[in-house]
Amino acid sequence: MNEIIRKIEEEQLKAEVPEFRVGDTVKVYAKIREGNRERIQIFEGIVLKKQGGSVRATFTVRKNSNGIGVEKTWPLHSPSVERVEVVRRGKVRRAKLTYLRGRVGKRAKVKELVK
Repeated sequence: MNEIIRKIEEEQLKAEVPEFRVGDTVKVYAKIREGNRERIQIFEGIVLKKQGGSVRATFTVRKNSNGIGVEKTWPLHSPSVERVEVVRRGKVRRAKLTYLRGRVGKRAKVKELVK
């Protein structure tokens, strides 16, 4: 039984997984279906967390929209996520940035990683 599940999951993996980390500012190109039409909507924000592995891997992105914090969680290998584009790298020292939820304005920023 375990082998059957593993084979099914391997078929659903994306060939190219985007390279991003927690703290990065990313643009997520998500497919939105409205009736019989399909379009792509861009969601730009900071990656708060990445979790899971293989097919079950998910990532959460947070942005500030009109003064209100909005978070969305996507499966990494989902067909509804067309691509993930890194806008800038963030310099963070933790795996989950849940502390950003309670911050507003400049305090909610993440320093840019300069190499």
